[in-house]
Amino acid sequence: MTRSERLLQLLDILRRHRHPVTGVAMAQELGISLRTLYRDIASLQGQGAPIEGEAGLGYVLREGFLLPPLTFPVEELEALVMGARWLATKGDEDMARAAESALARLRAVVPPALRTEMDLTTLVVGGPRPAPDQVRSDALRQAIRQQQKLHITYRTGEGALSERVIWPVALAFFDQSRVLLGWCELRGDFRSFRTDRIMAATATGATYRPPRKKLFDDWRRAHGLMAADRN
Repeated sequence: MTRSERLLQLLDILRRHRHPVTGVAMAQELGISLRTLYRDIASLQGQGAPIEGEAGLGYVLREGFLLPPLTFPVEELEALVMGARWLATKGDEDMARAAESALARLRAVVPPALRTEMDLTTLVVGGPRPAPDQVRSDALRQAIRQQQKLHITYRTGEGALSERVIWPVALAFFDQSRVLLGWCELRGDFRSFRTDRIMAATATGATYRPPRKKLFDDWRRAHGLMAADRN
């Protein structure tokens, strides 16, 4: 979580409480230290947020505080709504929840006229949902971000099981499936793994080299995507 995301979450927590909430409770919800929480509150106060209270007693956000409204051309707003709706329908459980939360957050800060456009947009996402995953996708995304090697149990389309150690580099989302892209130590090459066929995944505790970005660029180059990006 970036600091800006944490500050927005802190404001959300304060908005939910009509009475003072303690720094300890907010720090626990955000997963940060009390010292960091106090620094964040001071930073928000310095930027004009009307947060009242003090350490040991609790804090409350004075009513009437609004973030500056965001404005978008209607086409940009529809693109954002469409993308979020696609993820809410085709994404894994965590991404779907994040997409719905992002839409609600966006709706709260756009001007009323754009809020109406969001509510009335007729862009819809069709088709079946992808098959459910056996392994939580947040564990896969964390392994990608941290460049952690994964030991996976994978079931092929024919039903055979195999054990692999892979270097995960990206998650690809398609209409009817989600695919984990990575370097497979068993094959000595890049491979794609449908996430609904990954029966188990365990972080090995080892990191891989070279950096994930270089591996991802190598994968794109191997599939002819680098040249396509330049055209």
